[in-house]
Amino acid sequence: MTLSPESLERVERLGRLLEESAFTVVLTGAGISTASGIPDFRTPGTGLWEKADPAKVAALDAFREDARGFWRFYSQRLSRLGNVEPNPAHVALACLERGGRIHGLITQNIDRLHSKAGSGEVAEVHGSIDRAECLACGDDYPYDRVMDDLSAGIEVPCCDCGEALKPGVTLFGEDLPPDALRTAVGWARSAELLIVAGSSLRVWPVAGLPEMTLNAGGRLAVLNAEATPYDAEAVLVERSPLEDFLPVVAERLGCSQA
Repeated sequence: MTLSPESLERVERLGRLLEESAFTVVLTGAGISTASGIPDFRTPGTGLWEKADPAKVAALDAFREDARGFWRFYSQRLSRLGNVEPNPAHVALACLERGGRIHGLITQNIDRLHSKAGSGEVAEVHGSIDRAECLACGDDYPYDRVMDDLSAGIEVPCCDCGEALKPGVTLFGEDLPPDALRTAVGWARSAELLIVAGSSLRVWPVAGLPEMTLNAGGRLAVLNAEATPYDAEAVLVERSPLEDFLPVVAERLGCSQA
């Protein structure tokens, strides 16, 4: 896709904002991963929860009450997520980090794609599929171990202590990982520039992070296909697909993708 003249002007504007900022943080949501083949949560016809009630299939209570039923749903999701690759938007953010333009990346996504793309400073505030954990003894296991169990026909991956493993993601009814959340809040309060990329900012408490940046005197840029509650307070709003827009921003700033 070729960017419009208006979008190219916003590339220049965001480039200047990045050059002026001594501490830039990016907050990403499901919209950055759709180009990798991962559906978002709300788009009609493709939204993740359109055919499933998250309160029944992806909640902590559902896991505790029926681990077998929970894993019937989640095994399909883990398998799908494990086979996807970063798209140009993920790669561009990793390039901008290597170029010293991005200093922290907060993601609501559990898909590991930022790490796969090469981003190093990542706060995964909704957890990650990279690990599974035992709620009984606290041990955790890598993604590959869980998938090996599922591939072998084991319906419920279990810890060595015998208890069912839970994916290392934040389920409905579960608190966010405290260390990741603490990091995210600290970054948001310190950011001279916070770039929201692919999030509609409707899921709390993460939706409150831009307000922290604004209250501390920082600036906000919103890159999202849909309107967000913060558009009016942002110094820049862009609707172009992230996989088209962000690589041009990285190129504009001379950030290598090697």
